[in-house]
Amino acid sequence: MEKLTSNSIVWTAGENSGDYLASRVLPSLSEAFPQMTMEGIGGERMVADGLQSWYSASELSVRGYLEVVRHLPRILKIRHDVIRRTLENRPAAYIGVDAPDFNLAIEEKVRSTGIPVIHMVAPAVWAWRPQRIHQIKRAVDHLLLVFPFEEKIFREAGISCTYIGHPLADLMPIEPDTLGAREKIGLKTVGPVIAILPGSRKDEIKWCAPEFFGAADLVLKSEPTSRFVIPAADAKRKEEILKVLDQFPAVKEASLILDGQSHTAMEASDAILVASGTATLEAALYKKPLVIGYKMPALSAMLILSKGQTKWIGLPNILAQKSLVPECVQMFCSPEILSSHLLHALEPKRQEALKAIFTDIHHSLLRPTAQLTTEAIEKVLKR
Repeated sequence: MEKLTSNSIVWTAGENSGDYLASRVLPSLSEAFPQMTMEGIGGERMVADGLQSWYSASELSVRGYLEVVRHLPRILKIRHDVIRRTLENRPAAYIGVDAPDFNLAIEEKVRSTGIPVIHMVAPAVWAWRPQRIHQIKRAVDHLLLVFPFEEKIFREAGISCTYIGHPLADLMPIEPDTLGAREKIGLKTVGPVIAILPGSRKDEIKWCAPEFFGAADLVLKSEPTSRFVIPAADAKRKEEILKVLDQFPAVKEASLILDGQSHTAMEASDAILVASGTATLEAALYKKPLVIGYKMPALSAMLILSKGQTKWIGLPNILAQKSLVPECVQMFCSPEILSSHLLHALEPKRQEALKAIFTDIHHSLLRPTAQLTTEAIEKVLKR
């Protein structure tokens, strides 16, 4: 440990998913290095685990090219401050968690001054912007990978890396307790239960929720005993969700709105309608048939989709390298199309087939994540 230059480690976790992933390993790292202060950018979970927060992870939660442009001055100010503080403090390491558009520039600058850099959740060069791998090589000392197929990609590029498994796989049960989850939230029903997750950002609620709730309205016409469970990420999102639900009184009457508890909502469901992102993997790990829907401003969609390197946006499809679950993007994210897929998802044969495939995916992602992460970071610090 003689090479440690400071008694702190700087973390920068972007968005809710980054906060969650980091919180799965931060306690283990704090236990391994009790003399270290953990500081930087994180969310409520990381703060609860002892992070001394400079900014909230929600400050980096911006979606789409146009939205980034609108918030760019604020984001650049935060980035500049993180670089300044990191260079002044000379921490033992800088750990960036996801958020590559924000983190990589910081990491490149920080590493150039001799501070070790670890990045958790590799940028998805296999999905888009493959040229970014050159910047990653300049910016990081070690990558912590959450998907098994990434090891080959980064090692062939000469980048030191460790597959740590996906933290979510360790958290989710191999066999979900659907009835137990329903009891936990007080849901009593004889009909099908559909979890609806229109996103955790304001713009996602604006663009996805009307289509999702429109689909739920059509499902009710075919399955009148259906119930819907809708987790709201926070009080603001709950207010926005309720405002959209007011346009669909039948759906509102059949819905249970939860404060958080997205995992309980998924576990309690028979099928899930979800916006793209980490939640698609969570749904698969709960072994539930899912339908992915996503809508955003047309120009943002055009810019993002034009850079795509893979056929799919949903993690279950990417991991399986085939179309396991439907992806309804932009014009295809309509109530008619979404509801048709949801009704298909409720069919018993469909449920059993996907459960077997998702169980195999679950096992492939199971690793002692906290232990492997701590060991990898310790090796970097001892170099």
